[in-house]
Amino acid sequence: MNIIPEPVKCRQTKGVFVIDGKTSIYADDTSPAAFDVAGYLAGFLAVPVGGKLKVLKSGDIEPGRGVILLTTHNAKTSLGDEGYELKVTPESVVIRAPKAAGLFYGVQSLLQLMPPGVFGSGAVTDGALKIDCVEIEDQPRFPWRGMMLDVSRHFFTPEYIKRLIDLLAMHKMNVLHMHLTDDGGWRLEIKSHPNLTDTGAWRTGDGKGWDYGTIQFPGPGTGEKVYGGFYTREQMRDLVAYAQAHYVKIVPEIEMPGHSLATSQSYPGLRCKGDGNQRQNVFCAGSDETFKVLEDVLTEVMDLFPDVMIHIGADEVDKGYWSSCERCKARMKSENLANLDELQSYFIKRIEKFVNSKGRRIIGWDEILEGGLAPNAAVMSWRGMNGGIAAANAGHEVVMSPTSHCYLDYLQSLDTAAEPPGIGGHLPLATVYAFEPVPPDLAPEKHKLVLGTQGNVWTEFIETEDHIEYMTFPRLSALSEVAWSPASSRNWDSFLRRWHGLAQRLDVLNVRYRRVPPEAVR
Repeated sequence: MNIIPEPVKCRQTKGVFVIDGKTSIYADDTSPAAFDVAGYLAGFLAVPVGGKLKVLKSGDIEPGRGVILLTTHNAKTSLGDEGYELKVTPESVVIRAPKAAGLFYGVQSLLQLMPPGVFGSGAVTDGALKIDCVEIEDQPRFPWRGMMLDVSRHFFTPEYIKRLIDLLAMHKMNVLHMHLTDDGGWRLEIKSHPNLTDTGAWRTGDGKGWDYGTIQFPGPGTGEKVYGGFYTREQMRDLVAYAQAHYVKIVPEIEMPGHSLATSQSYPGLRCKGDGNQRQNVFCAGSDETFKVLEDVLTEVMDLFPDVMIHIGADEVDKGYWSSCERCKARMKSENLANLDELQSYFIKRIEKFVNSKGRRIIGWDEILEGGLAPNAAVMSWRGMNGGIAAANAGHEVVMSPTSHCYLDYLQSLDTAAEPPGIGGHLPLATVYAFEPVPPDLAPEKHKLVLGTQGNVWTEFIETEDHIEYMTFPRLSALSEVAWSPASSRNWDSFLRRWHGLAQRLDVLNVRYRRVPPEAVR
């Protein structure tokens, strides 16, 4: 059975179940969310079977012949919020889960049991889908199973973000981390500060320039050729709702205090004073106006994104600007801060206090540890695992996302002539699959603080949707198994065999993944 990520327990039994136009789908009448999942399945099957299947309210019944039942009744609570049981017999299909999220993931496994054509735009040959009988009991290892997409360096449309959400859902991934702001552009409409998108969402040229030193932002109304774009509030609300329907949460990243060139070009008053540099990419930590603007921005961000986590970046801060700024020096003196790392910590803690006051939490890259970690912050460890280990040892939750295993913008082969452009580095598929998010030297009682992992796609060199997919798959498929399946069951040869089954489905969806040579499968 070609299911990725591999289920915890899976046993094939005798016989097949046939889905055709006479099949009915039943869902709990006491659970609107379960009914929605049933509707999702019915919509998925409408074209292959030549007509939308009926979705009926089940009450607390057991199914008869030719029935697919999605139910939360009598589910094992030990499966948690995302676990499920799937039983396929010749007479019926039953997906049972404590929560609707589990039903949704059971549906994803059911779809992978079907012929690849179910993902296409045409009916199956005889109007019937045959599914091998099976018994599955499954639940995820980690609650954070994610992907980060940088939409600042290069902008990607809302329609493409929905396609990406579909692919994440297929892999039972549940986080889309959107890197919305950086030196390369500001990508989210903020009504209280419109120049963030009027200026910051656009840059001169054709979009090929991405380096901090070469990016140029046009003045309003200049008529210069520009590249860019942004998500309106309405578009983002629609994306959030679409993601929620696919059990994916969108975690926004508003970069601070560094990587702020697009912001400072939009509002020059947020820069430090002192050295006359008009291309600073660090917010002035000594100006109360900086915090007023960022609080305005975060208020609107929290209105759009319901998830508790708000990513604030905090990586690669060029603190040198602060050292020559009289306002920053005055801040350090008034707050009794010993060095620039402590000034960064002051900045982060002040932002965290505001975010916490709204019932939310911050997460940041591991530089957030410098100068002292904010009390309730989570850490995303990218410069290896040490930042995550330090944070977990201090009692903070962490997401492990080191460059060594999770940077999907790295090259997939040392034969650079055969690969599309990448930022450098070398990250083959086997290395991703071998990743273990829980460090061996982390005390067992701290393991629960490792929320999970995510793959990161930075887009300095990635300008097209095809290029994203080539860099992402199959490496994200491998990472999905790291995040979902038990570490003890991981098997490289098994993954490769199952990947070739999944690849047939991605072919139907016209996903431009990187090919894995058939001879690699033993």
